[in-house]
Amino acid sequence: MEVVRVQTVASKSKDASIPAMFVRSETEQPGITTVHGVKLEVPIIDFSNPDEEKVLREISEASKEWGMFQIVNHEIPSHLITKLQGVGKEFFELPQEEKEVIAKIEGSGSLEGYGTKLQKEVNGKKGWVDHLFHVIWPPSSINYRFWPKNPPSYREVNEEYGKNLRGVADKLWKSMSIGLGLEGQELKEYAGGDDMIYLLKINYYPPCPCPDLVLGVPQHTDMSYFTILVPNEVQGLQAFRDGHWYDVKYVPNALVIHIGDQMEILSNGKYKAVFHRTTVKENETRMSWPVFIEPKEEHVVGPHPKLVNEENPPKYKTKKYKDYKYCKLNKIPQ
Repeated sequence: MEVVRVQTVASKSKDASIPAMFVRSETEQPGITTVHGVKLEVPIIDFSNPDEEKVLREISEASKEWGMFQIVNHEIPSHLITKLQGVGKEFFELPQEEKEVIAKIEGSGSLEGYGTKLQKEVNGKKGWVDHLFHVIWPPSSINYRFWPKNPPSYREVNEEYGKNLRGVADKLWKSMSIGLGLEGQELKEYAGGDDMIYLLKINYYPPCPCPDLVLGVPQHTDMSYFTILVPNEVQGLQAFRDGHWYDVKYVPNALVIHIGDQMEILSNGKYKAVFHRTTVKENETRMSWPVFIEPKEEHVVGPHPKLVNEENPPKYKTKKYKDYKYCKLNKIPQ
């Protein structure tokens, strides 16, 4: 059975009609449900601020109050981010048959590879997006079978980006740990230490003739501990705040950080996973590069023992990450 790719649908949908499977209900349509004319200004944190305590405090507060923030002056060179965006864009502009060479393997249980469907679709509705998943760290978990061979520089650029990302992730772990009253290394160690997986996803949202009716990715929280995301300059990320959906203000050269489900569990609810979704544009292609920092499949995740006592009983079940992931992707209650 041939898989329908959104990029192919988009190339045939120039006449303002799109298949019904992409049209959202009125309770989800961004044209109706977005607060227009207001950009949500999530906290912006200067990673280079010499006042480390201030940075730590800002990260902790944003993780508790927002579940989302943007970091600037983060030491990842802007030319490397430009290269990352360039090679990803080149891959999605390749002929369709070349992209299908690294398609996901049906029934494998792995997210890695090129694809369209990610999870059980509610009411059969599809997101206006194609994607590519593959692990970029640690080397022992990388499967190059799912890395594009073209453009030729893809591997080098993504390996370099993965190395640079670890410094950012370690600083976030330390700040979040201290923000919970733990020692700087305790949270990361309990979460899996240096064995944690860095899973890259490239989202490709082609132009859509009816952007007010569709969603790129419907509302969700990330499964990860946290996510480090690079967007392109096309507006599309939305967050749920005070009962409403808002566009998140695009900040050039910033990394967008999402708190994910595993961090909410690990912190016993002190840090909050952010509810977010993505919209698409009529005449522009939006892309984003989230990296999900997550445990290995067999790693058991639950509230950190030091954050649980008689006054603060565990609010979440402790379970293997693979079991959590299976329930989440198949819409089974945890």
